[in-house]
Amino acid sequence: MSDPSGVGGGTSAGLPAVAVIMPVCNEAVGLSGAVASVLCQEYDAEIEVCLAVAPSVDDTAAVAAALAGGDERVRVVDNPAGVTPSGLNAAIRATTAPVVVRVDGHSTLPPGYIATAVATLERTGAVNVGGIQRPGGTTPFEDAVGLAMASRFGAGDSRFHYGGPEGPVDTVYLGVFRRGAIEAAGLFDESLVRNQDYELNWRLRRAGGVVWFDPALSVGYRPRGSLGALARQFHGYGTWKRVVGRRQPRSLRWRHLAAPVTLVGVVAGLVGGWFWPPLFLLPGVYVAALVAAAVAVGAGPGSVARLVAVYPTMHLSWGMGFIAGRPRLPAGPQEAS
Repeated sequence: MSDPSGVGGGTSAGLPAVAVIMPVCNEAVGLSGAVASVLCQEYDAEIEVCLAVAPSVDDTAAVAAALAGGDERVRVVDNPAGVTPSGLNAAIRATTAPVVVRVDGHSTLPPGYIATAVATLERTGAVNVGGIQRPGGTTPFEDAVGLAMASRFGAGDSRFHYGGPEGPVDTVYLGVFRRGAIEAAGLFDESLVRNQDYELNWRLRRAGGVVWFDPALSVGYRPRGSLGALARQFHGYGTWKRVVGRRQPRSLRWRHLAAPVTLVGVVAGLVGGWFWPPLFLLPGVYVAALVAAAVAVGAGPGSVARLVAVYPTMHLSWGMGFIAGRPRLPAGPQEAS
């Protein structure tokens, strides 16, 4: 098989070998299942799995070592920096396959994911392909967060959240990459705690590559389990989006400004309304919109009530991070992305 586009190293079946890279931290509970979902993929070429293990407060390192000891296709590398892009880059450098598949330690690949993604790479000529982030909770609250993240009111116009037609997009969930393209782009930016996927996809597109969304691809994702954890997650998203926006202003989209504009409007209305009452309409309109959105996507009264709390937590935390968040590397183990 010729390799003008960075996909090669195939077998007699004509398929390229694949390197699955997994940055893991505090993933002792779900890691075995995530790796099993990779190793049971029906794919007629070599699959190598590299676990980049960050300092954790649970038994992630021991679980990863046991997985590597039980299957020669799995290996472990250290990620002493503890941040996701460092782990991704360490795993990329430790592997050689021409196709690189990103998987998180709390994600589960469905059957046929790798074969479909590689076929889409070949068919489209894209440098990165991905599909839908499919939230799946184990509690009513996690289910509500999943519903919010999969809705336009919660996530804007990113197709990977809610689906849509196949085609070029600005970013995708996780990603299946041509090694040659990401190496030429300089790999992931290790100074970014979050938003490193979007930033890499921006550089890939600036270099002339295509990032392709294929709704036939989907990966399970477990949402946060409390309002506090959700607020920290979205505050981090907003904080690091501002960092990327300052470095690459043209990478910003309208959806990235919706949350900070909403926060400013709500605060201005609640404060300024005491001096000019019509300003109370600003938070009033937002509350009406979030209630309508909660009713539209909720699955019963309890779900609607939880969504009424989840939506503003997502929006206002993201907006606060974008406006006033202080980007810094974590001092201890990270939460999963």
